Amino acid sequence: MLINITTLPGDGIGPEVTEQAVHVLHVIADGFGHQLKVTEKNIGGAALVASNDPLPPDTIQSCLASGAVLLGAVGGPAFDSYPAKLRPEAGLLRLRSELDVFANLRPAICLEGLESLSPLRAEIVRGTDVLIVRELLGGLYFGERSTKGDSGRRRAVDTMAYSEAEIERIARVAFELARHRKNKLTSVDKANVLDSSRLWREVVNRVSREFPEVQLSHMYVDSAAMALVSRPTQFDVILTENMFGDILSDQAGAVVGSLGLLPSASIGGKVGLYEPIHGSAPDIAGQGIANPLGAILSAAMLLRHSFQLEVEAASIEAAVREVLAEGHRSRDLAAKGQRTVTTSEMGELVSGRVRERIQTPAN
Repeated sequence: MLINITTLPGDGIGPEVTEQAVHVLHVIADGFGHQLKVTEKNIGGAALVASNDPLPPDTIQSCLASGAVLLGAVGGPAFDSYPAKLRPEAGLLRLRSELDVFANLRPAICLEGLESLSPLRAEIVRGTDVLIVRELLGGLYFGERSTKGDSGRRRAVDTMAYSEAEIERIARVAFELARHRKNKLTSVDKANVLDSSRLWREVVNRVSREFPEVQLSHMYVDSAAMALVSRPTQFDVILTENMFGDILSDQAGAVVGSLGLLPSASIGGKVGLYEPIHGSAPDIAGQGIANPLGAILSAAMLLRHSFQLEVEAASIEAAVREVLAEGHRSRDLAAKGQRTVTTSEMGELVSGRVRERIQTPAN
């Protein structure tokens, strides 16, 4: 199979972690007899510096011509003074819109042996395995906005808007995923206050009738945030809108111990977009200490969702678990005084384990 991807390393630690994810993909391609084609393009701050556009036309063209897109990270303090339409994050929002990826999947799993990384007690976090399904192309981030008035008297407005069709399509994705997990779905909204949430709840209830085997419950977002830190194991699939999902998925990352471990997939449109959920972390960029596991696990999701290569994806995920079980730690995962590995060393450890699994598949 041809695995044709565009990589967008982006800013900060993005290039470092993306390099390791691509390295693992090369090992997969070689070991399973696939052909890997990688085209690298700019996005975010890197694109601004090169072409004064956070999402240049040639980047869009390359992404649309690919089977999937692997993104590193965008943004950094150096670009904070840019106007809103030129900020690195504006390029990312445009990319999501161009690819029409409306469903963002963010798994948060507390891996065995890593309970101590969580700020919660081990007995609370142990066994946490949550999949947050976040609507990605609607809500406040894409609604109408304006700022009016003179200095000192300005008024800013952001609009949270959802149509029935937008809610229905993301709900179906979440129910389908829940059917292949534990048949349990929690829809998160703010229906006691927001009209958009009341419509959200009504449509989700309607879609649920197509999935009678899935147990549906509803929670307000504030209650869900509290439950996520007090009883995280009660959740399986969480369905929610754009801004709530943005916040809750980062919170879930903290619950299981490190954003550096968490991948994401944005699907449902023309081409899937895959990225670790951590930011660009400019304070550690170039030091070789960033955790590449979120990017590597994003590459596994890429293989699964865009190319239907389940065995290959599972090989990467198993390799990551084995490397961590052996005690190897990047700096963000290490206890005080514990030896750490560099970004490239962690990537090579995972690649080596993948090679071993391919050569001895019984393992």
